Amino acid sequence: MSRSLLRWSALFMALSLSACDDAPRFTQAEPGEARSGGEATVRKSDQNAFSMPSANLSPTRRLDFSVGNSFFRSPWVIAPSTTTARDGLGPLFNTNGCQNCHIKDGRGHPPTPDSDNAVSMLVRLSIPNEPAYAKVIEQMGIVPEPVYGGQFQDMAVPGVAPEGKVRVEYEPLPLRFKDGSEVELRKPKLQITQLGYGPMHPDTRFSARVAPPMIGLGLLEAIPEAAILANAQAQAKANNGIAGRPNRVWDDAQQKTVLGRFGWKAGQPNLNQQNVHAFSGDMGLTTRLRPFDDCTDAQTACKQAPNGNGPDGEPEVSDNILRLVLFYSRNLGVPARRDVGSPQVLAGKNLFYQAGCQSCHTPQFTTAADAAEPELANQVIRPYSDLLLHDMGEGLADNRSEFQAGGRDWRTPPLWGIGLTQTVSGHTQFLHDGRARNLLEAVLWHGGEAQAAQQQVLSFNAEQRAALLAFLNSL
Repeated sequence: MSRSLLRWSALFMALSLSACDDAPRFTQAEPGEARSGGEATVRKSDQNAFSMPSANLSPTRRLDFSVGNSFFRSPWVIAPSTTTARDGLGPLFNTNGCQNCHIKDGRGHPPTPDSDNAVSMLVRLSIPNEPAYAKVIEQMGIVPEPVYGGQFQDMAVPGVAPEGKVRVEYEPLPLRFKDGSEVELRKPKLQITQLGYGPMHPDTRFSARVAPPMIGLGLLEAIPEAAILANAQAQAKANNGIAGRPNRVWDDAQQKTVLGRFGWKAGQPNLNQQNVHAFSGDMGLTTRLRPFDDCTDAQTACKQAPNGNGPDGEPEVSDNILRLVLFYSRNLGVPARRDVGSPQVLAGKNLFYQAGCQSCHTPQFTTAADAAEPELANQVIRPYSDLLLHDMGEGLADNRSEFQAGGRDWRTPPLWGIGLTQTVSGHTQFLHDGRARNLLEAVLWHGGEAQAAQQQVLSFNAEQRAALLAFLNSL
């Protein structure tokens, strides 16, 4: 037996002795485990791994996927323009194209010190909830900052002042493992400067958000609501400190409150509305669901600027463009996992379960039979998320509520594809604001309901930490 195999055999034995009695012990890959997206799983693992259509999408339907991709990738221009299909950018915006935030359909990052604009990281704004704003809170989930609105936009068309500049500074936060090894986390400090419209409300809440990956969104949308709620009920019944809760948010089309599942705080109910709000807030583009520019009453130049709406009232993003972008975002495939049966990955998977990470990062669901797209129906998927809100502790708190999510609450982010972040996005910056510079830092920022899991990881030795990271990088 080789020395390497002996080492991993010893680690398996150690895990068997130390793991909780009810924790599974994996000695081989589960059937179908590599196919994270079921039959929609794609086989690419290069820099284009997040940009592929679902593997089971027919050639005819791939044409719509390609057209949707063109609208996702191409920049929008200022109105009026001869390019009427893509004009209407702004007047206030964060970027001029979806792909600029979701680079190669992957993960965004905080601005570097020499960046002119934040681009793939935006800042949400709000002020404390008050009874007088009950209707606003019901439909927006927040009370927007009176002058700057619900999202800070650091770019603008000529003749309109941008709202200001966004910078991030960091202070070191040292942490020690049980074996004496040290790691230095970085705590972000958001800097908002050069305000274009005067001072903000003194109690303004700020929340920095990097753009998440685009893969598997249609599959997440296809998870039955009953399955999500069943997880919440099971966690509550277990009474072990893990208590995921669904967010309840406003559906613009149905004009009622429904289950939230998209966004860092599960603040959007479905992909179409997620796209509509991104067009509006990120690029200042109107749709039939949001037919107004994202300007507050205090921003008069923004309100008076030309727009790209058609003479018959057609919004800047036509219904057809919105349909194609929705089809594209629903059908971005999830890459297959790598090395699922390797001894180190299996050892790391056991450690993942030993720490209790699977309590929130739910490994598996089966999508609904009536999914929005037939290719996404009845698929056994492995997103490693429960799509529920969890209290993640004071260290990660933004102190900004969103519908029923509190200031310490975050939706469990899916882990599928996370091991390809460097390959696709060219960096390894994780968590909602990109503060973690690698996966180990991301784990160590976990607090609140995940405090026990974080303490488990702090007790791991170097070999165990390497195994855990090998598992995460296989996802």
